[in-house]
Amino acid sequence: MAYTQTALAALAALGDPTRRAIFERLAARPLAVGQLSEGLPVTRSAVSQHLKILKQAGLVADVSEGTRRIYRLDPRGIGAMRAWLDGFWTQALDDFAAFVDQPHEPPPQKDPA
Repeated sequence: MAYTQTALAALAALGDPTRRAIFERLAARPLAVGQLSEGLPVTRSAVSQHLKILKQAGLVADVSEGTRRIYRLDPRGIGAMRAWLDGFWTQALDDFAAFVDQPHEPPPQKDPA
């Protein structure tokens, strides 16, 4: 499935703590590289490299605004991650329902002594 590849690439990209921090900042609002780099322990150039990876993973998109590029989260990549995770959630719920529907013997009683 195509969304599985996108989801796995997105999860791999978020494995890096700096990329997760950038991702979380972009969840709040779209930002330029300079704004994103403020307060991070990496250079502006490093932030640009992290953004490139996040973009390749389908998690961020950018648009030119004058001489700057403004980055925002890409809902398609996030949707792919959610769809992939929802598949596990659905299976877990189905397994739970099957377990509940099975007859079970009551546990053995202890002798009162």
